[in-house]
Amino acid sequence: MSPAGSGAPPQLADAASGGDERVLHRSLVHRLMGRPELGSVVGALAVFLFFAFAAEPFLQASSLSTVLYASSTIGIMAVPVALLMIGGEFDLSAGVMVVSSALISSMFSYRMTANTWVGVGVSLLVTLAIGFFNGFLLTRTKLPSFIITLGTFFMLTGLNLGFTKLISGTVSTKTIADMEGFNSARAVFASHLTLGGVDIQITILWWIVLVAVATWVLLRTRVGNWIFAVGGGDDAARAVGVPVVKTKIGLYMGVALAAWISGQHLLFSYDAIQSGDGVGNEFLYIIAAVVGGCLMTGGYGSAIGSAVGAFIFGMTSKGIVYAQWNPDWFKFFLGAMLLLATLLNAWVRKRAEEKA
Repeated sequence: MSPAGSGAPPQLADAASGGDERVLHRSLVHRLMGRPELGSVVGALAVFLFFAFAAEPFLQASSLSTVLYASSTIGIMAVPVALLMIGGEFDLSAGVMVVSSALISSMFSYRMTANTWVGVGVSLLVTLAIGFFNGFLLTRTKLPSFIITLGTFFMLTGLNLGFTKLISGTVSTKTIADMEGFNSARAVFASHLTLGGVDIQITILWWIVLVAVATWVLLRTRVGNWIFAVGGGDDAARAVGVPVVKTKIGLYMGVALAAWISGQHLLFSYDAIQSGDGVGNEFLYIIAAVVGGCLMTGGYGSAIGSAVGAFIFGMTSKGIVYAQWNPDWFKFFLGAMLLLATLLNAWVRKRAEEKA
């Protein structure tokens, strides 16, 4: 397979091509066909046009703002999950880790009667430690990431419920809205901007920044080369000098960092947290990444594709509401969208490889 169609960054493709002009001077259409996110962009356009005709309120500025907000809450997590999948791994604990992060911030601040920023800082350290634990255990035991993170999923689910009931006596945390630092923390994690009379949630800005940084890392840095390399195979990556252990641990800590951001948004949006939330959201993050062009086998995908996949999720979830359809059908559409996107991505990649 030609590197041009592998989803690898340009520096890898150029090096592998040996300077062949046929590879270095491909047509624009050929280059677009080789992009992992092409299928998701086509799908997003189709979904957008569909709901534009099926739901009259869909094109209103306030509605599009709501769609973007729904997309960002998934997209923030979909970005590092996509990078992890490009690196050949999964994280089934990502959904409950978001809630764990929020619970740690809330309960530490409440019990220690500290400034809420102290709880936020402690939550960051603990959440990163969870990500390190996942990556370290994976690289030390050589067990599949499915098993490692499934175990973490159950442990966090139990800890979330157990500690919340132990400390607060209920399944939800106490409000911290009256604590020092709450308003400034809310401004960072759960505020909104008003542009042209339309509210823009700050999570959309967090999402854009994460996509930009992740894209730069993948396509313009040595770390990006390492991520694609470990996704292609650990042994082959080690043979060319890639620090496989550090790369995989770093990817899991990237998921943890995004979980911390999402968890703080959840906490400072509502000032109290339900310990049972988050279960099942990990599949939404994986779906967004797969719809965006990431292969389940690793070594192929993009951060931009994950953003497009999250945007499709946002349009579908809110478009059904605006069209006044029964929302009970949402998961059916989500599953169908996953299958269709996977088939389309496979077809696009096959065509790109045939022309490479």
